[in-house]
Amino acid sequence: MPFADVRRHAAQGMALVSLLAFACGAQAATPSIIPLPAKMTVEQGSYAISSAAVIHVRPGDRDAADAARYLADLLVRTRGLSLPVVEDASAASRGDIVIRSDAAASVSQAEGYVLDVDARGMDIRARDAAGLFYGAVSAWQLLTPDAAKGAVAVPYVHIADWPRFAWRGLMLDVARHFEPPAEVKRVLDAMAQHKLNVFHWHLTDDQGWRLEIRRYPKLTQIGAWRQPPGADAKPYGGYYTQAEVRGIVAYAAARHITVVPEIDMPGHAQAAVAAYPEIGVTGERPVVSIDWGVNPYLFNVDDRTISFLHNVLDEVMELFPSTFIHVGGDEAIKDQWQASAAVQARMHSLGIKDENALQSWFIERMGQYLAQHGRRLIGWDEILEGGIPPSASVMSWRGTQGAIDAARLGHDVVLSPAPTLYLDNLQSARDDEPSGRLSVQSLATVYHFETVPASLSAEQARHVLGAQANIWAEYLNAPWQVEHAAFPRMDALAETVWTPANERHYDDFLARLPAQFSRYDQLGITYADSAFAVGMRAQPSVGKARKVVVTLSAQEPSVTIRYTTDGSVPGPQSPVYRQPIDLALPATVSATSFAADGRQLARVRTERFDASTLGIIDGSGFEGCPTGGLGVRVPLLPDATAPAPAYDVDVISSCWKLPQVSLDGASTITIDGAWLARNYGLAGDASKVVSRAARTPAGELEVHVDRCDGPLAASLPLPAKTTPGTTFHLTTAWPAHTGKHDLCVFSTAPIHGSLSAIGRVSFGASSTSGATP
Repeated sequence: MPFADVRRHAAQGMALVSLLAFACGAQAATPSIIPLPAKMTVEQGSYAISSAAVIHVRPGDRDAADAARYLADLLVRTRGLSLPVVEDASAASRGDIVIRSDAAASVSQAEGYVLDVDARGMDIRARDAAGLFYGAVSAWQLLTPDAAKGAVAVPYVHIADWPRFAWRGLMLDVARHFEPPAEVKRVLDAMAQHKLNVFHWHLTDDQGWRLEIRRYPKLTQIGAWRQPPGADAKPYGGYYTQAEVRGIVAYAAARHITVVPEIDMPGHAQAAVAAYPEIGVTGERPVVSIDWGVNPYLFNVDDRTISFLHNVLDEVMELFPSTFIHVGGDEAIKDQWQASAAVQARMHSLGIKDENALQSWFIERMGQYLAQHGRRLIGWDEILEGGIPPSASVMSWRGTQGAIDAARLGHDVVLSPAPTLYLDNLQSARDDEPSGRLSVQSLATVYHFETVPASLSAEQARHVLGAQANIWAEYLNAPWQVEHAAFPRMDALAETVWTPANERHYDDFLARLPAQFSRYDQLGITYADSAFAVGMRAQPSVGKARKVVVTLSAQEPSVTIRYTTDGSVPGPQSPVYRQPIDLALPATVSATSFAADGRQLARVRTERFDASTLGIIDGSGFEGCPTGGLGVRVPLLPDATAPAPAYDVDVISSCWKLPQVSLDGASTITIDGAWLARNYGLAGDASKVVSRAARTPAGELEVHVDRCDGPLAASLPLPAKTTPGTTFHLTTAWPAHTGKHDLCVFSTAPIHGSLSAIGRVSFGASSTSGATP
């Protein structure tokens, strides 16, 4: 049965797994390949692979041997199958698994492969090494349809596969939070298993210079280290030696991944200027920045600085054989250039009209230098401002318009738009999501991204090289947070850039995802279950004392939710959630979600409901105020690595809206919060930070009813100890109200120094009053 027909039937209401079991026989497994191949046909029958199987390659076929060893290694780690790789001159005669180079393979596209499974075994063939490698990855997925170990029946299948785009990328920011080489290699491993082939490595920024440059040792001696907020904080940092970089580049190449380094210029230069003030504009030595966001330090535009950066690029090109070198070009605010008489004189001598055109001139100097060495410059879409340099390619991050404009001008482009492909955005609004940006970009949102803008003509669309997702690390402090942010949205990205647009179907993707979760479990990957996690909302039963109505939901409505109320762990036989549950207080509810084949998709969540918990509003219940918006979820300390409370903050207005809070019977309000580091480079937005009059030295948290300018219902003085990382617990009396009301909580704390944040607001019937720290 053609796989497209299976999908059509699934959309009509039959479970995908059931159809495939019917088509392939009871022992056949769902072909849970991600990304979905360009063409795949499933036939009746299956071939058994056991521990007695062998992977055959022809003598001297090095590319096939490399792919075979990669497959064998994955199978040992995930399936417990130890299959030897054997050189066999008659490998073409089939048997068990055969991997072979074949100049006549029916798929002629670069990186393409053919994979057949029938009664003679599994046969993988391709015209190039990358195709053999990706065929091995698909074979691994066919051989790991579930979490079981040992022998596996592989359905008869014919696959003819090749990627839709040549650039299938992932960017990792190590400038803000350093990732050791071993962790970088884990990212590369995961990319390979998703058939991604470009690793964009963001190595320098205001907060750290991570690449050893032999000619300029202070770049890492000084520029790789910053002093975090807090009197007792230890210097934070790290860098990669050139030997380590060479090892990582070779590791990537063995997995058919090209490493594209990014050396940010002319902005995001504070760490470099801290090391060598003479290449800055002011001549002063700043510290390596501890502030996220946009900082003012730019490289100078004199000949000395241009030579300095050319020398840096010389060593970068020695280390990275990639055709493309990324030079940033984003968020370079021009204040220092505007204020510098020397820079203005340089502009005048060059006949340059303004600072945007000066940036274009600067970027073109770098582009010409790279071109002289057979390389190509790529930068963020700000390089379009002032006129795009003729040699440049564009990576579009401020939406897709930059890519559209550049492609229409004949420049190659990579789509990487915020917020959709910024994986540091949260995957859900749940309280148990770790820190990140608060624009929720769900699994479905990433999956439905279309790489080629509809407004481009067919000729202009030829300039679209592909797409990539970005993992910015301001708020991702540890490897487990990076993995949580990346997976399973990396699966969605992979299918977006590999699979033909008309073959992608989200319901089918979800059906293949549980098997991928099993692979992640075997590989020790800390993936997010956000799309399938069960959320709980409780409300008092109308007219029923000590009764509550609990509503369960998941981001993906297609899942089956099962729950218990007796303290036991829900399993495949537990009750299915179909409608809100009426319970007597106190009550404990545990719930999780399951796929159509009975596999558990998320860890169990448990909540207890009683008279006190019903009056609690936590971060998932906060919204942005009309004058601002909740911007980021941040940890208690900027460089904390262990799981810890996180706080949703609006850096501009320090305001939180609590919609439709039930106030019946409430006589006290308690706010739990924390003092956080105000480490934000706001550049031109600094003047927008809202300052409010305070009555006490540290300010107050004020609570207003119905509107932010509505009646003041409570004022809770903030504690005088404002050291970042200090938590507080404030309680005061609450005036009588009935019904549901919008509440607005804002801070009157000074706008310089620590940032006050709230984590939970609760209402009680206690007679206790008076604010207490």
